[in-house]
Amino acid sequence: MYHKTTAYRIFNVFNICLLVFLSIMCIVPLIHVLAVSFSAKSAADANLVGLWPVQFSLEAYKKTMNNPIFLHSIWISVLRTVLGTGLTLLITFLAAYPLSKETSVFRSRNVYSWLFVFSMIFNGGLVPFYMVIQKIHLMDSFWVLVLPGAVNTFLVILMLNFFRGIPKEMEEAALIDGAGHFRTLFSIFLPISMPSIATIALFSMVFHWNSWFDGLLYLSNAKDYPLATFLQTVIIQKDMSSMSMSPKEMELLSQTTVNAAQIFIGAAPILIVYPFLQKYFVKGMTLGSVKE
Repeated sequence: MYHKTTAYRIFNVFNICLLVFLSIMCIVPLIHVLAVSFSAKSAADANLVGLWPVQFSLEAYKKTMNNPIFLHSIWISVLRTVLGTGLTLLITFLAAYPLSKETSVFRSRNVYSWLFVFSMIFNGGLVPFYMVIQKIHLMDSFWVLVLPGAVNTFLVILMLNFFRGIPKEMEEAALIDGAGHFRTLFSIFLPISMPSIATIALFSMVFHWNSWFDGLLYLSNAKDYPLATFLQTVIIQKDMSSMSMSPKEMELLSQTTVNAAQIFIGAAPILIVYPFLQKYFVKGMTLGSVKE
């Protein structure tokens, strides 16, 4: 009867309209960028492109994919995302498992929990962090893109809440059969934690793929930039020197179309991966958050 009331129907219609509007607002800019990337220079420079390419052209993609610096930046981002996500998952598992135990089992649990929460709320600031990176000799190194962001307190809390929702009887049965804590973690807890794992992996992948400031701050050689940093220097700072265009190519190509092509190529991997993890995403965010 509740679902048949007039108030509910009005709310349902309003909710659907709002979600459709927000979806359109998110999709339309992406379609416009895609249309610009496939348009000719004259149409793009004159702002004549809407949601459909004008004078269809593949020159922007040809130049972009033939640029060795751009391709190298993609490789750096892929390597960073794979290693960074794997390292984050491993550290998150190893930190969340003991923190999910009761204080009767892990007496120092509260101390470590507060240390994690404190690090999430307070930080020393950019200058002390930069000095630490210098002192440990990570400047101009690939690992400066991976190691500083390896531990994410929010993801640790998300995982430990999921672990708390796993029945204790499963762990007790494994311990009775002679399994240690590492065997219990990797053979019992992780196989049934796919929703939470997918959620954490998605958060970590998006962070590493879209992060640009650390590359700009800690890397002095533009050839070592990840994709997000490369796009920031080309698009935001309007530095086209890395594109290595000849005068003849500049006549055929527009900076607008090249930038649009690079933006779409940079966004494509996340757009491709996200639908496969979407079915786990909502479930992973909610499991362990509600207790009976």
